[in-house]
Order: sequence, then C-alpha cells, then structure tokens
Amino acid sequence: MRNIKLIIEYDGTNFCGWQRQNDQRTVQGVLEKAISKIINEEIELIGSSRTDSGVHAKGYVANFKTNSKIPGNKFKDAINTKIPEDVVILDSEEVSEDFHARYCSKGKTYCYTILNRYEPSALERNYVNHFRGRLNIEAMKEACTYFIGKHDFAAFRSLGSSVTTTTRTITDLHIEIDGEKIKIFVSADGFLYNMVRIIVGTLIAVGIGKINAESIKDIINSKDRNKAGKCVTGQGLCLEKVFY
Repeated sequence: MRNIKLIIEYDGTNFCGWQRQNDQRTVQGVLEKAISKIINEEIELIGSSRTDSGVHAKGYVANFKTNSKIPGNKFKDAINTKIPEDVVILDSEEVSEDFHARYCSKGKTYCYTILNRYEPSALERNYVNHFRGRLNIEAMKEACTYFIGKHDFAAFRSLGSSVTTTTRTITDLHIEIDGEKIKIFVSADGFLYNMVRIIVGTLIAVGIGKINAESIKDIINSKDRNKAGKCVTGQGLCLEKVFY
C-alpha cells in the first residue's frame, strides 16, 4: 500500500467541521468521496486534527493509503477537479508507510482574528470575530505570557472529548495588530477541545478589564472552566500550519 500526504486549504463556513458525519457536509466526507471516485477504491482520510464547524484552514495535513498507481504529486490536480471551490489541495506527495497525519504531528499553529471596530464587516464576516468594545491590547499581551509553557489546561477546554491528559505545552502565544484587526497566534504541541477559542475569550475578558492579566496563572492552576473566559465563535479561527 502506498501512503499519500495532502496539504489542504479550506473555507469552513459551509462545512460542519472536518470529521465525517452522517447527513452532514464535512471536509473529510467531501474529500473521501472525491478521492474514492478517482482511484475506484474506498479510502479513509486521516486528518491532523478535528476542526469545528466554521473553522478554516490554510495548511491542514491529511493522509490516506491506496493501491493506486497515480504518482504522488499528481493527486493534487486530480482531486482538485472533483471537489467544490471551498476546499483546495495545495500539495500532494507519497510519504513513508508509517506517516500518520495526526500521530506524527509535533504541533500546530492557529490564528484567531478579531475585527475591533464599531461596524461589522460585510466582506469578512465569515473570517473574523466582530468585537465593538475598546480592548486593552497591552494587558492582553501581558496575559499571553502566562499561558506559555507546559501546563494543565483543564480550565480551557469544553466538555465533549475524551483525552487521557489535559496537559499541553504552548510554545508561542502572541498578538499582532493589522489595522482594525487583532490577530492572536498560538502554537502548541496539541490542543484540547475548544482550547484556542476559550483562550481567546479569556484574552478578550482581560482586554475589557473583566479579568486581570496576572490572574491567568490562578485560572490555569484552578483547572476550573468556570473561571476562564467565554468560548468565542469559530469563524475567526484558522489552522495555519501543522508541524512534523
């Protein structure tokens, strides 16, 4: 069996997330159907993570096993002719048989974008979280520093997933200002369910003065979800890169 790796970009607006679901339009489901038609065999597409409904990706990684003789670098063009315009294969290649998009991953980088102005955006409404209020960016930047490192992030996950441990290592968390946009970049060796969206919600709470930046340490140590901020909406979130 050959092992084919894909780099995928998708607009998550009209998808019910990555993972295949009965009677729901998902990225995995759309791609598996297209690939199976091309190679005339059923495949399972292994994804690097489970993105939620409305979440986007610029560099999502997946792989599948096949007996097809199509050259690895030719799958990109073949698949792109069979899939809708809100998902694109950026690259394809044959990799070693033991490569696994999820288990071989060393980490990921996400970006969450906030549009910080009074008026919402007609053009970017599916790609940003609109926030009208004034935010203290310096306090938010200070709060970022307390997240970095190896911690138990139980306070920053939603219920709904079974994991053996809630300890993760955040290697970078920083804020970039791009005009009226606030971009929050976070890199870690792994993420809990809704972890990024809850971290962003907590940073917003710091920005409006509801939570003190130094209190982040206590919230982490408490492992109490009720002490962290709200889970923000999914459309502002984008998977930027997966590391191997």
